[in-house]
Amino acid sequence: MAKPADLLQGTLDLLILRTLELQPLHGVGIADRIQQVTNGVFQVGPGSLFPALHRLAGRGWIAGEWGEQAGSGRRVKSYSLTAAGKKQLAAEKQNWRTVLRAINQVLAEEN
Repeated sequence: MAKPADLLQGTLDLLILRTLELQPLHGVGIADRIQQVTNGVFQVGPGSLFPALHRLAGRGWIAGEWGEQAGSGRRVKSYSLTAAGKKQLAAEKQNWRTVLRAINQVLAEEN
């Protein structure tokens, strides 16, 4: 398997917001889902994930709530997308589409 790709700056926030758009998850669940959806291309470690979660919560885009993990009884903090987070995600998606179009134009150029 190829080495996991490095995330572009700002991409992790987009991936987290999109993941939480689908359902609330705890930190490890977010990382697992990102790895699963990207077929292992992006593997988010705790040193990147948890500072990002704190940053997003500080901006009001996600909210964390303590609860009990089903099956284990362990306390976990689950995160969900806020209304402001949904608005930010829409803006991030549009920005990503713009960047993607520009990169595709550069890659499509023939010399």
